[in-house]
Amino acid sequence: MEVVMHTWPVQDAKARFSEFLDACLLEGPQIVTRRGAEAAVLVPVQEWRRLQAAARPSLKQLLLSEHARADIPLPPRGQARRRPVEPQR
Repeated sequence: MEVVMHTWPVQDAKARFSEFLDACLLEGPQIVTRRGAEAAVLVPVQEWRRLQAAARPSLKQLLLSEHARADIPLPPRGQARRRPVEPQR
C-alpha cells in the first residue's frame, strides 16, 4: 500500500503552519516544496523515532566503529600458500 503525501509550497506551510502540523498528525508525512522542488518532509515524531530505530548504520559509521561487525577468519601472516608459476617458454 502506497502512502500518498500532501505537498505544500514553503510559503503555504509557513503561512498556515498550524494546519500544516495538523495535517501531518492526522494524515501522516507532509512534503514541503521550494520553487517546485521537494525540499523537506514533516513527519509525526512517532514515525521519526520508528525510522531512526530501523535505520542501519552508514558505511562511514561502520568503518569508523570501534567494534567489528563480523569475525573474518584470516590466515596468519606469512602462512598463505602461493600457487606455482609455470616458466614461460
